[in-house]
Amino acid sequence: MKELLNKWYKNHALVYKILLFLVTTLFIVYLFPKTGKFRYSFEKGKPWQSENLYAPFNFAIKKAQDEIEKEQAETEKNASVYFDVNTQLSNNTLSDYAKKFNQIFNDTLYLNVRNSNLYKSGKTFIDKLYNNGVLDSDYSYSNDKSVVLVESNTIEKELLYGDLVEISQLRQLLENHLPNSIASDKRNKMISLFFDIVKPNVTLNESLTQKTLEEELSQISQTRGSIEKDQLIISKGQVVKDEEYNILNSLKAEYESQVWNTANYNWVLVAYTLLVALALLMLLLFLRKYRIVVFLNNTKVTFIFFNVGLMILLTTLVINYNSQYIYVVPLCILPLVLKAFFDARLGLFAHVLTVLLLGFIVPNSYEYMFLQIIAGIVTILTVSELYKRANLFISVGQITLIYIIAYFAFFVIHEGQITSLKWETFGLFILCGLATLFVQPLIYIYEKIFGLVSDVSLLELSDTNTRLLKELSNKAPGTFHHSLNVANLAEASANEIGANSMLVRVGALYHDIGKMSNPTYFTENQSTGINPHDELSNLESAKIIIDHTLSGIEIAKRNNLPDRVIDFIRTHHGTSSVYYFYMKEKAENEDVDINDFSYPGPKPFSKETAILMMCDSVEAASKSLKEPTTTKINEFVENIVNKQMESGQFLNANITFKEIQSIKKVLKHKLANIYHLRIEYPE
Repeated sequence: MKELLNKWYKNHALVYKILLFLVTTLFIVYLFPKTGKFRYSFEKGKPWQSENLYAPFNFAIKKAQDEIEKEQAETEKNASVYFDVNTQLSNNTLSDYAKKFNQIFNDTLYLNVRNSNLYKSGKTFIDKLYNNGVLDSDYSYSNDKSVVLVESNTIEKELLYGDLVEISQLRQLLENHLPNSIASDKRNKMISLFFDIVKPNVTLNESLTQKTLEEELSQISQTRGSIEKDQLIISKGQVVKDEEYNILNSLKAEYESQVWNTANYNWVLVAYTLLVALALLMLLLFLRKYRIVVFLNNTKVTFIFFNVGLMILLTTLVINYNSQYIYVVPLCILPLVLKAFFDARLGLFAHVLTVLLLGFIVPNSYEYMFLQIIAGIVTILTVSELYKRANLFISVGQITLIYIIAYFAFFVIHEGQITSLKWETFGLFILCGLATLFVQPLIYIYEKIFGLVSDVSLLELSDTNTRLLKELSNKAPGTFHHSLNVANLAEASANEIGANSMLVRVGALYHDIGKMSNPTYFTENQSTGINPHDELSNLESAKIIIDHTLSGIEIAKRNNLPDRVIDFIRTHHGTSSVYYFYMKEKAENEDVDINDFSYPGPKPFSKETAILMMCDSVEAASKSLKEPTTTKINEFVENIVNKQMESGQFLNANITFKEIQSIKKVLKHKLANIYHLRIEYPE
């Protein structure tokens, strides 16, 4: 049992990666729809590429969504509106009319002439009002809208909305009804009388209206016609027109909803798991073969898998909400983030794999994958020096433009015209571009959560006013000046061979911070002419010199410098020896172990750390040049770098001979400028 536990402990990093791989695979499969994928790919207006397709079973042809919406709108337009009516109210109004009429017109002329024209005219008007009904409110229906009057759940009458009387119309109707011969004072009295006695008897029955409308909408057929089993649907080479497109979509929907859900759910799940696992395995193998440093770091592997899963999660949520908004998801954040923390090649590889996985769940998968892969390539090619804000805005603008151009081209290919172009989709691409700008704060959040470092943080660390560099300039001013010179040389060299110039500059600024522990033991800080090494043995002196790398690592960790910067402190001397004290000791004692005078390493393991080693050695040794000339400088640089190569210092770094030659050329040119040398003309 103990041996098994020890074995697990020794391989805990690999076990963690396996668990991470399995958890990510299951998480992505869980997000995917649990249905099969229709085996045929087709597009409207394109020829059918597969063999003749025959119906595998009976199925109904579903109507297109716009056709259904059109029928629903027509049904809503023609649907009747239901009103409750109180037919008894007219009798009450007539009774009130008689009383009020007697009160207002109480002179003998009208009291005894109940059959006078004025009285009869008012009675006729009441009958006319309540013949159809008086509304309790003004509703926004058209006059030709069908209306049904209901009393006690019994239909009383069917008429048009314009036949009903609105209260606002009462005065106008009454004035038109009364004879012109009636005097104006009596006319005004009649109008006041009617405003007192007329009460609405028709009220909208919203629940009955809505219920009836829903019943009529539910009766709209979702299908039109059907296809029998073994019936030819489309022939090879035939253009997929509207009719064929609807039939194929109907078959696809029926195929996925019935066949897979009921019969082969488990097989679909296994198949999805295999494909997702295969894609993620490719990502791990890529890291294992080409990015071994990233592969060995579980935090970085977790970070990459987390971002892939996050992009798939966001896309899935948007598709479940409304697939029309799929292009709002800023998928280009993935290559941007990975390029910021790692490199362009890894960013593009992870982006392409993520897009391939999303191809299982997005509509119009080919169009989507083409757009996103092209956008990812543009992202990688255009975004450089992310710490410069203008660069990000320019790149996001270019990405958005590529989206719009590619979408426009696909639309024209599908539709053959631009009159029905959906301009709102361009707005989605603009929103996607704006969302991509969130990458800046996202990088900051990732740095805090995962302990990674990006060029944005490197820019902050390169500021010579930081507390640590201020302390270095105060305690070891010579070392600080040396670090600045090395930083300039290293930055120029990195630019020459396409390495990360910002990273190597920051590494150069901090590579000698360990000298703050014993600054006077290093010649660049000895301003008094007294050399403390004179009182020490050669071995003690060598140990103090060698220990500045270990002291630098301790100081860097106390000040929370990123591991990428600490790597420069570890490796800038590799496994080289303190040659001066070694040779001095050897002159006194031939039996000397060179390991006692050698740095513990490790050797540089990247282009950037190799550049720093070369620049550090050349800059430090250049102080010993007396009466430098172009020839002397060329030989001097060649000797130092060649000795490092012969001792195998660059064996672990992915740097080529050609790149080393380019760096030598830069160092020679820079040293010549420092010493203000002119070209040596022949005598």
